[in-house]
Amino acid sequence: MRFQALWKQEFEKLEQWRVLMRELRAVLPQFEIGHATATSTSCFRCTVFTNRQPVEASHEDGPRERRWGVVGCLSILAPVYTVYGLQYDYTGQDVIAAKVFFDPLPPEMQALAEVVGRKIEAMFGAEALPRELAETRIPLIVEFLEPPATTLFHALFSTDPENVAV
Repeated sequence: MRFQALWKQEFEKLEQWRVLMRELRAVLPQFEIGHATATSTSCFRCTVFTNRQPVEASHEDGPRERRWGVVGCLSILAPVYTVYGLQYDYTGQDVIAAKVFFDPLPPEMQALAEVVGRKIEAMFGAEALPRELAETRIPLIVEFLEPPATTLFHALFSTDPENVAV
């Protein structure tokens, strides 16, 4: 009940989050900007992704495509944010592989992550949660994760970081 009440209170920031996404579209027109907030997680989320690009595949796999990008997350539980990377491989419409990247991000994701992070800091006054702190184990059940698997990242952001609608 408290979590739902907190989301109800935090929804006041939704319009400001939409402004953030409009500003990202203006400065990153070559990327697809998406709204990936889900009230089952404890953060606002946006995605910044490339279009699908062909990748080499073995003959039996058929044609494959890849897209990559970053996810910006603003916690509703604390004034912190994180930006992490994602890569999806597709065969047709099916995602056949998803890979999450944390610090250090691959070189092609670093500048993009910096733009998203600076925008979140400027608009919301949040601070980046250092990766070492995000990996701290916590004695809480978060969604379907139980200790010792749960971390501060799971509690403040998401237990399923690769699951964003792209």
